[in-house]
Amino acid sequence: MKFSEQWLREWVNPAIDTDALVAQITMAGLEVDSVEPVAGAFSGVIVAEVVSAEQHPNADKLRVCSVTTGAGEPVQVVCGAPNARAGIKVAFAQVGAVLPGNFKIKKAKLRQVESFGMLCSNAELELSDDHDGIIELAPDAPVGTDLRDYLGLDDQMIEVDLTPNRGDCLGIAGLAREVGVLNKEAVNEVECAAVAATIEDRFPVEVESPDACPRYIGRVIRNVNLSAQSPLWMQERLRRSGVRSIDPVVDVTNYVMLELGQPMHAFDLAQLNGGILVRMANAGEQLTLLDGQELTLNPETLVIADQRRPLALAGIMGGEDSGVSAETRDIFLESAFFSPLAVAGKARSYGLHTDSSHRFERGVDPELQRRATERATALLLEIVGGEPGPVIEVASEAHLPRSAEIILRAERIRKVLALELPAAEVEEILSRLGMTVAAQNNDSWIVSVPSYRFDISLEEDLLEELARIYGYNRLPVCSSTATLALRPKAETRQTLPDLRRALVARGYQEAITYSFVEPRLQQLFDPAREPVALANPISADMAVMRTTLWPGLARAMQHNQHRQQSRVRLFETGMRFIPTDGGLQQDQVLAGVVFGSRHPEGWTGKREAVDYFDVKGDLEALLALGGNRDAYRFVSAEHPALHPGQTAAIEFDGRQVGVLGALHPSHYDALDLNGPVFLFEIALSAVQAGKLPAFAPLSKFPETRRDLALVVDQSIHVDELLSLVREQAGEWLTQLTLFDVYAGEGIENGKKSLALGLTWQHPSHTLTDEEINSVFSAIVNAAQERFSAALRG
Repeated sequence: MKFSEQWLREWVNPAIDTDALVAQITMAGLEVDSVEPVAGAFSGVIVAEVVSAEQHPNADKLRVCSVTTGAGEPVQVVCGAPNARAGIKVAFAQVGAVLPGNFKIKKAKLRQVESFGMLCSNAELELSDDHDGIIELAPDAPVGTDLRDYLGLDDQMIEVDLTPNRGDCLGIAGLAREVGVLNKEAVNEVECAAVAATIEDRFPVEVESPDACPRYIGRVIRNVNLSAQSPLWMQERLRRSGVRSIDPVVDVTNYVMLELGQPMHAFDLAQLNGGILVRMANAGEQLTLLDGQELTLNPETLVIADQRRPLALAGIMGGEDSGVSAETRDIFLESAFFSPLAVAGKARSYGLHTDSSHRFERGVDPELQRRATERATALLLEIVGGEPGPVIEVASEAHLPRSAEIILRAERIRKVLALELPAAEVEEILSRLGMTVAAQNNDSWIVSVPSYRFDISLEEDLLEELARIYGYNRLPVCSSTATLALRPKAETRQTLPDLRRALVARGYQEAITYSFVEPRLQQLFDPAREPVALANPISADMAVMRTTLWPGLARAMQHNQHRQQSRVRLFETGMRFIPTDGGLQQDQVLAGVVFGSRHPEGWTGKREAVDYFDVKGDLEALLALGGNRDAYRFVSAEHPALHPGQTAAIEFDGRQVGVLGALHPSHYDALDLNGPVFLFEIALSAVQAGKLPAFAPLSKFPETRRDLALVVDQSIHVDELLSLVREQAGEWLTQLTLFDVYAGEGIENGKKSLALGLTWQHPSHTLTDEEINSVFSAIVNAAQERFSAALRG
């Protein structure tokens, strides 16, 4: 928000200079972005009057003007401005004047006609960018007065960057309150006395959505004179706040918004039908805004309508058809409170951002509307005249915000701010902030918050206010101390740092991607699920919530491949968001993507491409960290994003917890990737699961090993056979290894030979051949019975 320092000092004028004022505002949490002079550096420019303006004898576009300065004879000036004419007051740069850019005015001759000075435009004095004509001053401007003094140009434009919670400072009144509190100065509040109605004209108002518009105030004003000019002081204050002067009615509504912080709007009463209706838009309704933009409204938009059509986007912008124009004679003045939740994001959904939406989205004082109406009415009557009707108010007390009552404890002040503030100073600071403070006992207060401080609802908010006003730079510096107990570490659970270190040790790098992804990518990786769409996405390619981490990792892989990275291994831990009938299921998962060579480039290694079993081995190493590897199984499966025949479901205790496989060949072109690319995703809780380590003494007796070669059908999964062997081998089996898989000569078609190494060791004696033979026979018999296996000859 921009404001004039002079305007602020009319409200509160502390005995500090501009630099100190700026520093003070910034330290109070209202950061100042810039401080700029309201005009360029110039001197020797005075108020003058054009006595006559004649056509230049030698130039069609020039005029020869006679200008009086109030002292001596009129001065001849050649001017090319189209609005140069007799009778107007102008800004006249005399011979010897210095304009911005160190441009000195000298006597000149233009087309054989002498000129003794220059009539200035706004752009030439750096008042604004307007260079279409010379400045026309008010008819009562005193001739001969220095222009800087007349316009009060020794002023600064200060721009503050307010945080969203400080909407109360989006007006001079709010800023003045802050400066007054910081300097213990009284604030000169503007008078907003009630304006008595001189006519009984009313315009009906009905509010269909009281939750979105808890208060709506309107007033009819008849017989206004739109040919009148806004006073110079108002135009200047608007200009110095970055607002262009348009016409008296619009200028007044903008002025009250900048002054009090209450956005307002005026309708041409002749264009309204039946009465005002505050409602939600009907699907497909059309509205042309004041800026000429045509909108098709969605049903979630609050509108101000009459009985026939929508008139304005509530809290955003008025409509063109009902706006005030030069032909307007009667107006309907509007001042309302719109709930921040009702208007939040609506302006941006239509590609808009206005001063009104900026304020209503952050919050406006719900008690300010009548005061703003009276202030605007008084200004309008002063400038354009007219006959005001009574104020019409429709309010729903049940939906208006309630002022908070908060208990503040002295103990919390000491603990959080490390400060011993006397009770009298606490009460004095809060009272100056407009709060009502009542002592509850010797060590606490009940604080009632004013309606304009809608950002204060907690005790912590009050502590922040005390710190702000007391001065952050005055708070003592001390180290926080606390008694902290060591957190127990569950031995049956692998921590996330442990998992990260294990993957990094195997050549992976951690990636962090967005939780919202492009709908096309989401559909590619998980076509069976309809993702949650964002109501207000950052961009079109970040419009839905991910149901898998693969879209983000695929984008990261694409980014790396496009930059000639030949070996990429990425992993990510994060949330996936799966819609359910009861709402949204949020799962923490671990996912990865792998591409390129098996080993880093080097003279000792072969350049072999990574394959499915490399990635499976990485996952198995991760799962083995918990000492519970046997609880996991890799089972052949199908997935729409993965290659048929190179996909496995990961099962834990009989339930699927993840999936692993090669990217489907049809997806490489769609993702602009080179293959092969391998992906995995597994529930983080399953990876972290483990079993409690238990001590077992080393056996001093020798191991016994037997090798077993079984011929089974090609369709038999090795994992199923290994599970059976473990079941039959007994508790003294210490190692089971698959050391050969063979199919070919000597093996029947459709069969394969699996060679297993089994090692037993007993803790208390050497196992005998009889014991081993018994177990070995049980294994062979069980394999023959369940898998029709045969011993290989």
